[in-house]
Amino acid sequence: MPQIHRTAFAGLLAAVAMAAPTAQAQVWKCTIDGKVQYSDQPCPAKGEAMTSRSLQSNVIDTSADRAAIERAKAAAAEQQAATATPSAAPAAPIAPANVCPSDRDIAGMETKASSISLSPEAKRFVQDEIRRARQCQKGQGKYSAADWTVSKQAVDAQSSLTGGPDARRRAEAVHSAADPAEGDRIARQREAEEREAARRERDLRLRSTR
Repeated sequence: MPQIHRTAFAGLLAAVAMAAPTAQAQVWKCTIDGKVQYSDQPCPAKGEAMTSRSLQSNVIDTSADRAAIERAKAAAAEQQAATATPSAAPAAPIAPANVCPSDRDIAGMETKASSISLSPEAKRFVQDEIRRARQCQKGQGKYSAADWTVSKQAVDAQSSLTGGPDARRRAEAVHSAADPAEGDRIARQREAEEREAARRERDLRLRSTR
């Protein structure tokens, strides 16, 4: 059997490549006496027929590269589509509804303001709450139902001998937050009250020194 050593393997490959497609030669890889040899005849003992792809030493399997290229193309297409699609404009925040006392609620406050048991400060506060409620009905301020709950509690507390002032301050804080214009008015009113209280204190000290 003709034997082909490693030094002649390149020549054999060239001959196989030049063979006609209809009569392609077969190359065998044989192991003889522990040495690998190549032959154009089947091996007498241990050996194997080499595939045509094994003989093409310059052929590179690019299937993994092609898959990577396809993935890159798909990612680029997705990015281009995301860039081309205009982002949806954020929804405009919904302005909270302005909750106001009803005419019946205002009538109840008017009844409270006419009580002879109220102090001048308490009466003035209830009258202010009536005015603020009517302003709310005309669209002034941004009130919630909880705001007017605080207001109602403050109006009811004006009959108390001790809880009235604290309740008034809580209600006025609510009005200052809900209606900036009313907040300015409340601030000016407090300044006037503080000046009046300071004047009364001075007068009292003068009387005590006489």
